[in-house]
Amino acid sequence: MERRTWKGKRIVAAVLAAAVGLQMTVTALAQVPLSGEPSALALSSSVQKELKLWYDEPAPNSTDGWEKWSLPLGCGYMGANVFGRTDSERIQITENSLANPYGTGSSSFRRGLNNFSETYIDFNHSDPTNYTRDLSLNDSVAHVQYDYDGVTYNREYFTSYPDKIMAVKLTASEAGKLSFTLRPTIPYIKDYNTTPGDGMGKSGSVTAEGDTITLSGNMHYYDIDFEGQYKVIPTGGRMTAQNDDNGENGTITVSNADSAVILIAVGTNYIMQPDVFTLPAKEKLANNPHPHEKVSKIISDASAKSYDELFSAHKADYQEYFNRVNLNLGGEIPSVTTDQLLSQYKKGTYNPYLEELYFQYGRYLLICSSREGCLPANLQGIWNVYDSSPWSAGYWHNINVQMNYWPAFNTNLAEMFESYADFNESFRTAAQKNADKYLTDIKSPLIAETGTGENGWAVGTGVRPYDVGGPSAGGHSGPGTGGFTTKLFWDYYDFTQDDTILSEHTYPAIAGMAKFLSKTLIEQDDKLLVYPSASPENANNKQTTGCAFDQQMVYENHADLIKAAQLLGKEDDAIAQLAAEQVDKLDPVVVGYSGQVKEYREEKCLRLEGSNFRLGGIAPITRAVPSF
Repeated sequence: MERRTWKGKRIVAAVLAAAVGLQMTVTALAQVPLSGEPSALALSSSVQKELKLWYDEPAPNSTDGWEKWSLPLGCGYMGANVFGRTDSERIQITENSLANPYGTGSSSFRRGLNNFSETYIDFNHSDPTNYTRDLSLNDSVAHVQYDYDGVTYNREYFTSYPDKIMAVKLTASEAGKLSFTLRPTIPYIKDYNTTPGDGMGKSGSVTAEGDTITLSGNMHYYDIDFEGQYKVIPTGGRMTAQNDDNGENGTITVSNADSAVILIAVGTNYIMQPDVFTLPAKEKLANNPHPHEKVSKIISDASAKSYDELFSAHKADYQEYFNRVNLNLGGEIPSVTTDQLLSQYKKGTYNPYLEELYFQYGRYLLICSSREGCLPANLQGIWNVYDSSPWSAGYWHNINVQMNYWPAFNTNLAEMFESYADFNESFRTAAQKNADKYLTDIKSPLIAETGTGENGWAVGTGVRPYDVGGPSAGGHSGPGTGGFTTKLFWDYYDFTQDDTILSEHTYPAIAGMAKFLSKTLIEQDDKLLVYPSASPENANNKQTTGCAFDQQMVYENHADLIKAAQLLGKEDDAIAQLAAEQVDKLDPVVVGYSGQVKEYREEKCLRLEGSNFRLGGIAPITRAVPSF
């Protein structure tokens, strides 16, 4: 098997956004109104060719194997990476609220999201034959099959949003030939994170009783209680639960069974509400119940159903969204594994199936990692193997959140944005404090009385499940980051044409942002320009007046607010009137001597070095007109 060598700091966001570049080739793409029934066109796209990632070897048991070769599953409530190993199967499990605070330093690994569990199923099958494993995008199910000692073994894995569980089904071709030991573990248990006394330790234990293993512990800094339960349901054979002499390190062994089902549920005491973003660390979750009762109910409810019932509910839920889009570029289902298909592609042997697979894989990942009632997709979606995750696996608002959610709209998955909308609205109170602080710090003459909400809300680059960063004068990203974010709320309405979304979500978001952005402007040469202004992560945090990024984002938010106010009959709202007065003076796009769209107003010719060229006027913005 040829091993891929490419790496990316932000791989998941890039794959999610890949759908954008292919949108024009979709053969059936109808947006389903959230308040109505699917259209005939949307339903006609439900016939899909087989779309799967498949391999003829297990994933290596390493971090590199996790990142590049394991098969990701997810349902919003949890993410799981399946390695498909035959000696000891490894399933790495993530729960997006299990986190430490953001860390600083030279390394890109910045604490943040933690690894919930490394779960092993010991089979002790070495040197199998006829091995194959796959991830079917058509129904969001992973499979493993191989022959060992004359018996064919099959495994099936899925994560269910309706039932909030992961299910694993194990079968053997001969009765009485299935034996294994289930061995969940808690990774990274320690008294502190990097420095003794930093308060960022993790504790926990794993115990087995009857047919259930319980994994329970605490992340110390935010006092996060977490729990996972594993229920084993064998057919035939014998089942034994074991703990060590200390009553810990619990396992369950099944011997000589015909088949077995393992159900997994996880949870924490995290509740997404304003207090979690505003209260001190130890108070954020202080009044929330321990997750034991919640997790126990999930397992009890799921185990009362048959495996087929669980599978059917999962499949119906997933395919309601996935089957809305059928992309057919004429690709032929390959006879080689996915890694070989990619290798051939790099060498010039093209099969459009790879583009079809890549497009739908982006949609698949978003369905897995962003569901209503759960935290939204972060920098890594809903998958993390690390103790300190890359860039904390946070929600980065100067490009990565946008990259995650652009495909939600133009590939007919608007419901996947609901989790981010809820998240944003939960941190809005903290973001209003950000706006008060920023306008105070820059001594804005337009600042309203603080604490009233009249300064709107502001978001900087970084947000995490427990804190909301704000813009800062002298920082690498200007206040336009907020307008870059509210563009998603306009798209949420624009692609659905749902008036409830417009009135309850879009208008409050963009009106609040306009209150803030309108107070970041100064008059200069008959223009209204953002000051101070910074083009995200460019030119060593160059501070300027009215860079392209900030101007375009203020312009776009104002223009969207004006249109929304007209649709809702709110033209007389003070902030809508102010936006109408300001919008024509924003001068969002200026062309330089080289014919380039200027990143900075003071530049003359095209600058090729040290710039990311955040040209919002090209994409995703729709209204900016150059000033020739």
